[in-house]
Amino acid sequence: MDIQQANGNGIDGGTDMVRAEKIVKRFGNLLVLNGVDLSVKAGQVVVIIGPSGSGKTTLLRCINHLEKIDSGRIYVQGQLVGYREVNGRIVEESEANIARMRSQIGFVFQRFNLFPHMTALENIIEAPIHVLHRSRSDAIETAMILLSKVGLEDKANAYPHKLSGGQQQRVAIARALAMNPKLMLFDEATSALDPELVGEVLKVMRQLAEEGMTMVVVTHEMGFAREVADHVIFMDKASIVEQGPPEQIFDHPENERTRNFLRMIL
Repeated sequence: MDIQQANGNGIDGGTDMVRAEKIVKRFGNLLVLNGVDLSVKAGQVVVIIGPSGSGKTTLLRCINHLEKIDSGRIYVQGQLVGYREVNGRIVEESEANIARMRSQIGFVFQRFNLFPHMTALENIIEAPIHVLHRSRSDAIETAMILLSKVGLEDKANAYPHKLSGGQQQRVAIARALAMNPKLMLFDEATSALDPELVGEVLKVMRQLAEEGMTMVVVTHEMGFAREVADHVIFMDKASIVEQGPPEQIFDHPENERTRNFLRMIL
């Protein structure tokens, strides 16, 4: 793996919650990320938009090492993700340390990924008990607070098949928050939902943004991007084409590819 070469400038990522430098990722012969740089400050909401297949989801998955990069470096809170330096060389980190880092990064997927044989409450307390080694009573107390936060305190004992898609996604958000993450990643969290259920999930995401949670959000919800994002990134064909504050991207896009994309969806 040619991961060393991207860090010629010596930046250690210490000033950012997330810093990605010259990220390259291939699936076979398909180039999915082509030298992508990303900077996310603590407390910032960064929204990534763009057509399907542009590399948005892969970039998110690389941030918590669900996908291994081919070259470049990614830091979260100044710590190299997935790798460590040994005698000036980059080697892959141990699975235990990768899992420890992932525990600080909440990830909400397009498909809710709840355990079907567990109630909403059981889904939320599973990781705090087994990963953070919290007591069951403490984990339950936190889970009930989080269920109330997402408006589902009355669904604690419901199994996923008894919940709507929007309710399942809100449980998934509560489950991620139960790990007390420093960073939340959202991968098209509303795209699998019926239109009338989208709003209840976006409401929770807006609340998290207002509370200062650092968030990187891949979404097709342009209203959310315009209203909530501090910074919007437009990706196309494995690259970041344009980025800036939402008013610049939506009202005064500079790149023709950005203008064409927005013209088709707005």
